[in-house]
Amino acid sequence: MTTDWRASRADEVRTLILQADPDITEEIKWRKPSNPDGVPVFSLDGLLCTLETYKDKIKVTFAQGASLPDPQQVFNASLTAGTRRAVDLKENDPLDDDAFVELIRAAVAFNRQ
Repeated sequence: MTTDWRASRADEVRTLILQADPDITEEIKWRKPSNPDGVPVFSLDGLLCTLETYKDKIKVTFAQGASLPDPQQVFNASLTAGTRRAVDLKENDPLDDDAFVELIRAAVAFNRQ
């Protein structure tokens, strides 16, 4: 498991995701030799997002991001994808915690339509 800044950054994001709704569940999927820790996947009434760790960033990919309101422009990656949107965070990138939590809540609401 990664123990540098990426781990602490991922823990911060995980906390925000889980505080957005008490019923959100986390499971680890897609374990393989090149990624033995797997990928954290967050769900509630369907897939919400994944949390991946890369060499230079962590990435939160929202399964239905293109359908979610993002008035604070938290999404900064996969902006032209047809369905998904993502938030890439490097070590010192700022994150608007409140706006991020609202994105998670919007994803829950989308899944419940």
